Amino acid sequence: MSANRFPRPSRRAFLAGGSAFAASLAMPAISRASARPVFTHGVQSGDVDTTSGMLWTRVDRPSKVMMEVSTTESFANARQLAPMTALPNHDLAVKRLVAGLPSDQDIFYRFVAADLNDINAVSEPVIGQFRTAPSARRDVRFAWSGDTAGQGWGIDDDGMATYATMAQHKPDFFIHSGDTIYADGPMQDEVEKDGQVIWKNTTLTDEKRKVAETLDEFRGQWKYNLMDRHVQAMNAVCPTFMQWDDHEVVNNWSSSRSLMEDSRYAEKSIHVLQARATQAFHEMTPLRITPSEPGRVYRKISYGPMLDVFFLDLRSYRGPNSDNLQTELTEESRILGAEQMAWLKRELANSAATWKVIASDMPIGLVVGGGQEAVGNGDNGSAKGRELEIGELLRFIKTAKIRNTVWFTADVHYTAAHYYNPDKAAFQEFEPFWEFVSGPLHAGTFGPNGLDMTFGPEVKFVKAPSEEQGANLPPSMGLQFFGLVDIDGGTQQMTVRLMDRADKELWKVTLDPVGASI
Repeated sequence: MSANRFPRPSRRAFLAGGSAFAASLAMPAISRASARPVFTHGVQSGDVDTTSGMLWTRVDRPSKVMMEVSTTESFANARQLAPMTALPNHDLAVKRLVAGLPSDQDIFYRFVAADLNDINAVSEPVIGQFRTAPSARRDVRFAWSGDTAGQGWGIDDDGMATYATMAQHKPDFFIHSGDTIYADGPMQDEVEKDGQVIWKNTTLTDEKRKVAETLDEFRGQWKYNLMDRHVQAMNAVCPTFMQWDDHEVVNNWSSSRSLMEDSRYAEKSIHVLQARATQAFHEMTPLRITPSEPGRVYRKISYGPMLDVFFLDLRSYRGPNSDNLQTELTEESRILGAEQMAWLKRELANSAATWKVIASDMPIGLVVGGGQEAVGNGDNGSAKGRELEIGELLRFIKTAKIRNTVWFTADVHYTAAHYYNPDKAAFQEFEPFWEFVSGPLHAGTFGPNGLDMTFGPEVKFVKAPSEEQGANLPPSMGLQFFGLVDIDGGTQQMTVRLMDRADKELWKVTLDPVGASI
């Protein structure tokens, strides 16, 4: 992998280019600092493919936000984009899709904001960069993990250090597999254990001291995470492909989730909370907008000829949480929903990529929440409940001869490698496949979870707290995890590495593609 894929712009180029950008807009580049707009939470890019990518930023006041992109860090021959307006109705955040970009190219982007109440008050520029996907085969690297700022562990003096470790590997992109925030997880200034202070949240906001109920409180969960210096630094050089799970709304939510006995919530409607959480999620992330369904999370991103990534949403379309033991596939027992399932089958069948990565917000064969919460129900026998829909998908992948599907997930707060073997399974109508689990990024460590043998998972590796260590370990204990995936442009082999916060390689495997040319 290239060591200089993400060259950092020099300060001279940054300042000179920023002044030129402001001057090109016939606005003064210098004004009193207190009067100038400020970019509050850095920049983000996401959902990058061969010719386009999403850009995001946020300012501190209503502003006209100008932006430009360039293939050079000096911003020579930059392409200026139509300005956008940052207004309170979207919490002063703006995002847009930038299209018409060259493939396999470092793209530098820059924002400048002008105060709507004083158009001559112009901000300092803020910049970021990403690389577009290749149109021909080359080495590709991505990272994945999940679970940020959960279980009371917020921003301490060291910050969210796993992000800094990941960034050192210069991934082409990062998949955040869900639990991107913990809207249901209030924090305190200090965390004690056995009468001793073991953690200090040295950065804390009012919104993080209670559960999120209002739209502004959900937005505040995002703004808190984006305050972290390591998160901001990685966002500036690496695109993030977002998906969500439950804590973006409330723990274990489905349509049947009741908050009547939870005194923390004055708002008892799970549907109201979901609507507000959905708006905040899309406002605060560089997720592509689907015109036909603006709140949609599931989607496909093609990252060159070797890789398609299929992002699932196992929350929004599921039936109500139940005992998960239904014997027929109905709307009550679905987890993907009929429309998402039809989309996934169609896109998988049409994919010409060597590798089909299925990014899932929950694992398949682990028992979560007593079997009521995810796919596995703990029954170990024939497919029942949500296993029926996953069984249908796996059967389709086999009969349609779709090769080289690999699953990546998080959710359970430890790292593992699972090999699903039909010879060990109760449901056997599928080809063997791998599932890799990572996380937490910056949250409590738990596990390991029990297996459900319906689809025959074999644990090839697991790293989780020991019985002596207990559960909900703080990030300072070091059991924070992410994964790295390298696809070789020559052999098309996929190498998966499971890593920890200290950048120790815990385990790796290299997968050979079926039917791929060299």
